[in-house]
Formats: sequence, structure tokens, C-alpha cells
Amino acid sequence: MKNRNSKIATLFILALSFMSFTALTEKEVSVEKSKVTWKGYKVTGQHEGTINLKSGTLTFDNNTLTGGSFEIDMPSINVTDLEGESKGKLEGHLKSADFFGVEKFPTAKLEFVNVSGKDGFYKVQANLTIKETTKSVEFSMTVKDNMATAKLEIDRTEYDIKYGSSSFFDGLKDKAIYDNFDLDVTLEF
Repeated sequence: MKNRNSKIATLFILALSFMSFTALTEKEVSVEKSKVTWKGYKVTGQHEGTINLKSGTLTFDNNTLTGGSFEIDMPSINVTDLEGESKGKLEGHLKSADFFGVEKFPTAKLEFVNVSGKDGFYKVQANLTIKETTKSVEFSMTVKDNMATAKLEIDRTEYDIKYGSSSFFDGLKDKAIYDNFDLDVTLEF
């Protein structure tokens, strides 16, 4: 019994010493200062806008990025390249069930699964959830000082957003909307 207690004490001391060398910190992202812009493409051009973060954190071990988790406020979809009635129509359509269905699905989530790299340059594998569908995405992220930047290319059809997709509908011609859209992310923490 004495030998067993000694082993448990030794394991406990080893665990404590390991923990003392690990400096995991979670940094909250400023939703007010951070910016997420989107760009969608169609045969006859493109549209762009912004979308707000609801919350977000980045996790670091000392100064090395090791994780992250974000919630996106889907009803905040904003079109920045149009004005007036055209702007309102496109925003309404993007928020409708044809696209993101924000009434039923008010948040999207991004959770880091694996982060590799160092010195501020990282490859991130994450799970992106849109409309309750989760898919793996990969992207590069740069972290410097209190800012992180990333660019993501998302295939909307993987999240059951098929409206205007020539991958699913024939005869769309110049009404076709490309499947991929881009997110350009700047995070301040």
C-alpha cells in the first residue's frame, strides 16, 4: 500500500511539474474590432459584404497558436457593394431559406481541430458548421501582435445551399451563381 501511494504521489508531482511548464491561454477576440468580409461570385459579376462575429477565442501555448472557436451572427449579413432597394433585396435573399436561412439557423460555428506551424504562420484544420451541417475546412492563418488574419474558400453546396448552382441545375446560363465564396478574416484580440 505504501508503494502504491508513493507511485501516486510521484505521478501527481510529475503532472504538476508538466502543467507548470505549459502556459495555455485563451484570448477573447474583440467582436467590435474584428472584421469578416465575404465575396460571392456569379457568371455576370460578384457581390461582397460583411458579417459579424458573435463571439470568438484563440488559444495559445506560450505564443504558439493551438486552437480557436468562433460563432458567427448570421442575421448580420450585410451587402456593401449595393445601395437602396437592390441592397435590401440581396440581403433578404441571402438571409432566406434559399441561402443561409438565418431565422432557423441564426449562428454558424468554426472550431479549430488541428493547428500546425510556428513563428506566426499556421495551417489550420477546422470544423465549419452552417445550417447544422458540419464540414472540415483548411486554411492558413497569420498571427502577429494582437491580430490574426485568414482567408477561407467555402463551397456553399456542401452546406445544402444550392440556389442558382450550375452543379445542380441546368440551363441557368448567366443566372448561375458559383458554388465557392470567400471569407477574408481579420481578428483583433
